[in-house]
Amino acid sequence: MSGLPADLVTALRVFASAPRIVVASDFDGCLAPIVSHPADARPDPAAVAHLVRLAALPSTTTAIVSGRARADLAGLVEAAAIPGIGSVTLIGSHGSEFDDGFTTPITVEQRALLARVESALDEIASRFPGTMVETKPASAVLHVRNATDPAGADAALDEARRGPAALPGVHATEGKAVLELAVIETGKGHALDALRAQCRADAVCYLGDDVTDENAFRHLDAAADIGIKVGDGETVARYRVAGPELVGDVLATLLAARESIGSA
Repeated sequence: MSGLPADLVTALRVFASAPRIVVASDFDGCLAPIVSHPADARPDPAAVAHLVRLAALPSTTTAIVSGRARADLAGLVEAAAIPGIGSVTLIGSHGSEFDDGFTTPITVEQRALLARVESALDEIASRFPGTMVETKPASAVLHVRNATDPAGADAALDEARRGPAALPGVHATEGKAVLELAVIETGKGHALDALRAQCRADAVCYLGDDVTDENAFRHLDAAADIGIKVGDGETVARYRVAGPELVGDVLATLLAARESIGSA
């Protein structure tokens, strides 16, 4: 028996009846539980398999939209060894990195700025034990989840906000215990817009858990689309599930409803 709210189940069944749909989800905190070290994250095989099966249905597109670099995201998803995983669109760097590269090419000047940002974050992390810097093709991320001192975590983030985040041309994105500094504009909502246009979709369903996913929720149409917040925290999404353990139920419900329409 599904643990989903009754109103969400009803909405998912209505959504599944739209002629052309896009079903997309964040990775960390949705398809994969949050872990202390990003490299240790593993997706729920059942949830990913549901995305693959949905993608095989007519007029149905599925995608994973993540803040991770697309290459890193692909490695983690492919490690799940789900047959047909290539049918799921993978979008990295908060919606700006598709399989054919970045939506906006990175200039020489931006690469130099990124190197400056990375150096500044490395210096900050060196003074606050447990914090770390993750580098991506167009951004650098300060992680403070494992900081040995909560006060130190806050201080590291504050220094980053006042320092490299304030540099001209740097775009800061706040997340759960992270601050990402990119040298190009990013936004998961724009990725959903691109998918909607590409597929000529009538409706979009998006699942997200983080502050960065609010951008995606704001790009959804209140009448036709479904936004689902995974976990706690303030949100503009219309629906919510308790945690990533229920994301598979959401996708299974969509799959069953979509398949039943096709067999009717």
